[in-house]
Amino acid sequence: MSDPVPPDGPRIVQLLASPVHRYVGRPADGPAPAPPGELVEEVQLRAGLGIVGDRYFGRPAHREASVTLIARESLPPGADLRQVRRNVLTAGIAVDELVGKILVLDSGAGPVRLRVNRPANPCAWMDVAIGPGAWRALRRRGGVRCAPLTDGLLRVGPVDVTIEEPDPHRP
Repeated sequence: MSDPVPPDGPRIVQLLASPVHRYVGRPADGPAPAPPGELVEEVQLRAGLGIVGDRYFGRPAHREASVTLIARESLPPGADLRQVRRNVLTAGIAVDELVGKILVLDSGAGPVRLRVNRPANPCAWMDVAIGPGAWRALRRRGGVRCAPLTDGLLRVGPVDVTIEEPDPHRP
């Protein structure tokens, strides 16, 4: 099922770049406090490294999953990136259907190419952060984990979207 495209076209609704892990330990203990300034108007991406200033930037274990996207259409009303801990909240882009593809986003500063590697499966923290039942509701709708293939800038607002098939001869 495809997400409906907003009347004003696809958008980047929110961006999150957080230097800290908030969901550590047991969900019953609650999340760590959020640092100020997690939600930003733009993020700088570096090919193979992730989002500058984010907790996963340059971490070898996360190179193939350093940028996460989720569709606003997947979230209950009132939920946002601070609860789901994804980096990019989109509207009008069926991100969960893009595993194995190249997603090209241009929010006005030039195209940014992202290889969509795998689903970003929700965890039990969602029942604490969003509300009871959120973990189940987000299954198969929890967003995707990507690797940036190019350097670039993403901004909140309208975005041009291109979906490419990966080139088996290109890394």
